[in-house]
Amino acid sequence: MQTLLTLFRDLFSRAIKQAFPAEFIESDLIEITPSTSEKFGHYQCNSAMKLAKMLQQPPRAVAQAIVTHLEHLPSVSEWVEKLEIAGPGFINMTVRAEYLAQRVNSMLHEPYFDLTRSEKKEKIVVDFSSPNVAKEMHVGHLRSTVIGDSLCRLFEFYGDDVLRLNHLGDWGTAFGMLIAYMKEEHADVLKGTRTCELSELMEWYKASKKRFDEDEEFKKRSQLEVVALQSGEPDSQAAWNKIVDISRRAYCQIYQLLDVKIIDRGESFYNPLLKALVHDLDVKGLVTISDGAKCVYLEGFKNREGELLPLMVQKSDGGFNYDTTDLAALRQRVDEEKADRLIYVTDQGQGNHFAMIFKAGENAGYVDPKKVRLDHVGFGLVLGADGKKFKTRSGEVEKLIDLLTTAISHAKKIISERTPELSAEEQEKNAIVLGINAVKYADLSCNRHHDYVFSYDKMLRFEGNTASFLLYAYVRILSIKRRVAVPESVLAETAIVLTHPSEINLALHLCRFGETLEQMKQDLLPNHLTDYLYNLAEYFNAFFRDCRVEGSPEQNSRWLLCDLTARLIQQGFDILGLKTLERM
Repeated sequence: MQTLLTLFRDLFSRAIKQAFPAEFIESDLIEITPSTSEKFGHYQCNSAMKLAKMLQQPPRAVAQAIVTHLEHLPSVSEWVEKLEIAGPGFINMTVRAEYLAQRVNSMLHEPYFDLTRSEKKEKIVVDFSSPNVAKEMHVGHLRSTVIGDSLCRLFEFYGDDVLRLNHLGDWGTAFGMLIAYMKEEHADVLKGTRTCELSELMEWYKASKKRFDEDEEFKKRSQLEVVALQSGEPDSQAAWNKIVDISRRAYCQIYQLLDVKIIDRGESFYNPLLKALVHDLDVKGLVTISDGAKCVYLEGFKNREGELLPLMVQKSDGGFNYDTTDLAALRQRVDEEKADRLIYVTDQGQGNHFAMIFKAGENAGYVDPKKVRLDHVGFGLVLGADGKKFKTRSGEVEKLIDLLTTAISHAKKIISERTPELSAEEQEKNAIVLGINAVKYADLSCNRHHDYVFSYDKMLRFEGNTASFLLYAYVRILSIKRRVAVPESVLAETAIVLTHPSEINLALHLCRFGETLEQMKQDLLPNHLTDYLYNLAEYFNAFFRDCRVEGSPEQNSRWLLCDLTARLIQQGFDILGLKTLERM
């Protein structure tokens, strides 16, 4: 089923074409938006002002011509209760309650709420999370991980084929340093006679970097280890595997807590492709030698001095770098994975890098942007209360695992105070759900382009735009459904009927679920969905306040409205990667 927004956009398009056939321009004339206030109806068309300027006619006269033709279109009278011209030429439209009831009744009986899923199943590759091996995941990885996971869940809901990739930083000079250091200082770990944690690997990495910078002999041994690793020497390969395995175990713990599924495919996967890639770029005449390095220069990418920026695909010492690997990854994902869309979820600081990768890929013939959509999903910083990057009291970058366990501890304290009657096991389970939901929702509810201030107290509140507030609304609905036990046979014969304004407002918002997902799908902003769910909870609370369910003549109809609201909250939570609870 079309969304209401799409339906009315089509109707206005037809009306405008009939009213002004010669002057009509297809581009962006049809401007339909949900109304910002009930006094302006449910939807608003702002096209008359644009047309009036083109036609050099009064906007209200243009609006009247559109309304006249709209009223004569088939079925409009069945869908629209009122069309009203306001102000300089806005056209306000109110949807009939009967038509809203028809739509929500249809949503009740469809597994995907009567939404139009992808007609053509697309292959979508999402590159997200992507920590560096031998380093702890920190608070900065939270945004990439939860935003990327939510986008994957959205496309999976629509029926697309989604490949979730973890582009691990698992290759390069750093591993030569670390392997050389561990062979000298911690050979027992490499031999498997002692285990170690990722935190130890991180300290050893710092120590190896210090020695690399200060000790010329150690630097040479490190460089030899890089050569040995690249040539597949068994001891170096085994050491590298050990380092990667230790790191993956730590990352897996975090992904399990966050309920994130992802396939590890690090930089090492693309290493065999790099030499051929540079040769191909060279043959195509795209490579320029600059100070011994092989670079690709792209029109439109300049530094502050106005000079073209280089995309370095091979260093002067013959080594490769991130530019080479990312270009090889793009090529592989288009050629072998047959991607229809590539999405990269990283901080906004990498926006220019990916713009250059996309352009280089286009110039080299590796990707056609008309056939494959390329998106860099950038995001801002996580800040502390002081407005600076979120850090520990000691000034270190906050480890992600510590942040998550702290959130769970805060949630546990709240739950023990609010629901002391729950068993210790239930309290523990609820604390994990509440704590993790709070962290993820706080991130997703902020427009990803913006920085946001991280606060355990704010994100765990039971009021305002928080996961806890939504979860409480969901649990309340389940409580109503349990208390008003309506037999399935009765529900099967019941249809939703809308009479009270609060019922109509709730139903209208339920109908806008598809519009919200379409918007999120287009601009890749999860906060569209969090805003929708928050408003849904508010509309439900108003409905619950104004419309008695239990024992009312409308009991069964209102029970179904409660049921659909709960199902949409649950589906919205699932797309955001959040979990629900039955009781709290």
